[in-house]
Amino acid sequence: MNDIHGNNGSLGNPRGIGDLLDVAVERAVPVVRALPDGRLEAATPCAEFDVKALVNHLFQVMEQFQRLAAKQDSDFTESPDRVAEGPDWRERFGEEARKLVAAWSAPGAEEGTTGAMNMPAATVGSMVLLDLTVHIWDLARATGQEYVPEGEALAVVERLAGTVAELAPTARSMGVFGEAVPEPAGASAFERLLAATGRDPRWAAPVS
Repeated sequence: MNDIHGNNGSLGNPRGIGDLLDVAVERAVPVVRALPDGRLEAATPCAEFDVKALVNHLFQVMEQFQRLAAKQDSDFTESPDRVAEGPDWRERFGEEARKLVAAWSAPGAEEGTTGAMNMPAATVGSMVLLDLTVHIWDLARATGQEYVPEGEALAVVERLAGTVAELAPTARSMGVFGEAVPEPAGASAFERLLAATGRDPRWAAPVS
């Protein structure tokens, strides 16, 4: 998914991508740790993926965006089945997430350009921040968990609101975002963000 680079933080207190990723990961890891084996084939709000496929997608994203932080080439052509590699995949997810935070916290990670499209590195960093926020909500909703950004996580939502606004036209044309859906009455800032990416903020798992 995708991002912005101009709005680094809230209320005049800039926060780097590494810092914001640290906040997002602190909320992502418990959701992944709580994913039950019996729900790996469950549908998610991201229609392209069931739970297992979405976890594997996030592994791929975290691995490749570490490379992008270091201004190295990335390869998104294949998504290995990390879940099938062993029952410790939840712990490995947490380890990979910490490596991602470290990569984007390194000096110079947000400077210059990176990736095949030579995008601003800060924009690319915000893209992975979006994945580690919105896709974690997808997993939480698919498995009956609560995921409501509060406290420090509101700075992540603020950053990503600008990200989605900037990249939405291109992202929709490429099929990365769906068409925006109507916001529910009294929508929170996070629910507005979800709606802008084409998600129903009140999505519920189908009853089997």
